[in-house]
Order: sequence, then structure tokens, then C-alpha cells
Amino acid sequence: MALQNELNYLKDFQCEDENCVLSVYLNTDPTDPDQQKGEWKIRLKNGLKRIQEYLDASGNEEQMKSYKKLKKKVDDEIQSNRTELQKGVIIFASEHDDLWSVHYLQVPVETSFHWENHPVLDQLTDLQKQYPRSGVILPNLDEVKVIDTSLGEINDERTYTFDPGSEEWTFKEGLASGDRTASGASHVDKIQQRFDENLNRFYKKMAGNVEQLKKDREWSEIHLVGDTEMIRSFESSLRTKPAGTVGKNLNNSESTKILDEVFK
Repeated sequence: MALQNELNYLKDFQCEDENCVLSVYLNTDPTDPDQQKGEWKIRLKNGLKRIQEYLDASGNEEQMKSYKKLKKKVDDEIQSNRTELQKGVIIFASEHDDLWSVHYLQVPVETSFHWENHPVLDQLTDLQKQYPRSGVILPNLDEVKVIDTSLGEINDERTYTFDPGSEEWTFKEGLASGDRTASGASHVDKIQQRFDENLNRFYKKMAGNVEQLKKDREWSEIHLVGDTEMIRSFESSLRTKPAGTVGKNLNNSESTKILDEVFK
């Protein structure tokens, strides 16, 4: 489940009598000057160790027993995914109600560790304001890719393809690879001239789909990514002014790379 959709559950999660929730925010951003040699490994080790030392001093054996299990689970999770790390990791874990919420984000976080009777959400709330639920749109000649994102995570992806016969846009789940077969290239050639002549009219229909998605998905923002001409044409068809644009053709790029360009 996307982190955005878990927020209400996390806000209500609490252990009445004792601390039981491990909250971890870990900065793993490889572009951070302080992360050039994988310093996150040391910060992860030290952060988890400090909480254990605190519990050792408190003499609370039940909490220590629970914490050690969660500590190992968190460490194993991050270490086993170290080659897939993006800019930040957020984890909320508790034996109470088997809470296990793990999210690898394309936005940076400030490293911190907490052992409380509830999930520590202050930083997450700030990130929600900084990176609200948004639509990232990549217009191209015969297809328009859409990424639904919030808090640096990808909630959904879809690709709309243009049918020159019916002059309609239809979508499929997931982003297309962008690799063109011979028939795909031929398809583009066939509609190239028609697009040059009718680009604004064709994009107007697609812009209506995007506006409907904005309403249905409750996007706070729309971002456009692509060649400058495509962005300009698509933007002129939208009622909503984009929060930002990226003048690069990233249709063949991984979704995480696209978000990195949008939110850097």
C-alpha cells in the first residue's frame, strides 16, 4: 500500500501502556555529499544501536525482547535491498498488530530513529506537504505516459496510445517500454503528418483525460516532461497550469529516473 494511503492508519496507531513502535528515517541519497561512501550503513548501525543501549539501561526486558526482533527485521530488510536504494527509506515496525510499513522513496529524508508508543510522523507530514500527490505527464506523438506519485513513491502508471483511425486515446496499465518495433515505427510515421497538422486538437482530447485523472486521483499538482514542443502543445490544452516542466525526452527512462528529474 502506498505510504500516502497509510497515513490515516499510522496516525491512529498507538500502544497505550508502553513504547512499541520503531520508526526509521534513513537518508540513502547517493547524490548527497555526505553519502558518497555509503555512510548510511554506519548511520543505520549506530541509530539502531543507540536505541538498544537506551533499553539496556532502562532494564525493560519485554521491550528489549520486542525491539531486538524489530531491529533485526529492519536491518535485514534494508541490507537485502541495498542495491535498490533510492534517496530515502521510511520504516514503521511493531509487534503490536504486526505493523510493518516499508517505503523506498525517490525523495531525501533526514536520518532519525525513534522508539515510541506511536509512529513518529512529523517528518512524514512535512514530506506530504513538500511532495503532494501529483500527476507526471510525458506527452509524445502517439502516446502519453502518466505517473501517479506522492511522497516520492509511484502509486500507479499507465500509458495512453493514440489510434489514428478513431482518433481516440486508450490506456493500458503500466508504462510502455518505449522500444519501437518496425511496425511501431511505421505507426508513428503514419500519424506524424496528421499530428503536425492537428496536434492541438488531438492533445485536447488527451488533456481532458488528464484533467479527469487529476480530479479522480486528487492530484495537487501536474508536472510535464518531454520535448519542449510537445510540452508547449500539451500545456496549451490543459486547464490546469503545470507546477513544473522538464524539457527532456525521458520516455525510455525508468520511472524512478523520471521522478528524480521532476523532484530534484
